[in-house]
Amino acid sequence: MKKTLALIVPCYNEQEVLPLFYDEVGKVLKKLSLGFRTELVFVNDGSADETLSILKDLAAMDPDVKYISFSRNFGKEAAMLAGMEYAVKNADYIGIIDADLQHSPELITEMLYYVDREGYDVAAARREDREGEAKLKSALSGAFYKVINRVSDTKISDSAQDFRIMKRKVVEAVLSMPENIRFSKGIFSWVGFNVKWISHENRERAAGETKWSIRKLFRYALDGILGYTNAPLRLSFLFSAVCGALTLIALIYALVRAIIGSYNPVIPLLLAAVFGVGAALLLSLGILGEYLARVYTEAKDRPKFIVSETNTEKE
Repeated sequence: MKKTLALIVPCYNEQEVLPLFYDEVGKVLKKLSLGFRTELVFVNDGSADETLSILKDLAAMDPDVKYISFSRNFGKEAAMLAGMEYAVKNADYIGIIDADLQHSPELITEMLYYVDREGYDVAAARREDREGEAKLKSALSGAFYKVINRVSDTKISDSAQDFRIMKRKVVEAVLSMPENIRFSKGIFSWVGFNVKWISHENRERAAGETKWSIRKLFRYALDGILGYTNAPLRLSFLFSAVCGALTLIALIYALVRAIIGSYNPVIPLLLAAVFGVGAALLLSLGILGEYLARVYTEAKDRPKFIVSETNTEKE
């Protein structure tokens, strides 16, 4: 009996690129058809364009195309989670690939070889460069990974991508982590397993526009940092030490200038000290608020996504 490979494809307003993606990935999967049964599991993340209509058309002509459509936009993390929850019940190997063709479909064959023949649990892609990416976005991304790898015990490569193929046991381990605010790059690193990294050159989108704005990337980075380290909570101790030192210096300076008698710096120094302490306290409260907001979100335990329609129900 053939083993099954299920490829999860998160989609959000991808009407322009989906036909191109289906054709290009289809060529790769056709070569695998002699040794494996393959499925494409598209997850429509509340798209506002014709993405769902295109997915239904593809599913109507290809029985190996499955689609899961959300009631609204829940984000890529939820889309990947929904795909894994379906695929882990039906496939021996589970892959994740973006619909924009920035992930090279040609790597699927090589990835599958490593997990099926070479004993690796995961075969994952990492890009050799950030060619074609906006310089500001690239710089901010690089800074994020430097920060999180410095403050967190979970190490994440700055070139690692979601594009990967995993054995079922790896996906089961990922699904066993119940948090609502998910940061998959951290989760994939945290669960461990034997990973084969495959380098490839960065590709531009085949069509359409990127859905990742600077604001979304910042929010995603914040989720990653707060989800995988408690270091920001310890900043309040650092702030208190710095404020204490600055206050002491300010007092000494004020006393010296008062003794000299040429200047009375007490009021401006006191104002500076008050503003400095106030800023440190507000920042500390903001950090605590972010962690408490996450505790509140986890305590509510709302569904991570809501499916409006799908063709994945089993008979």
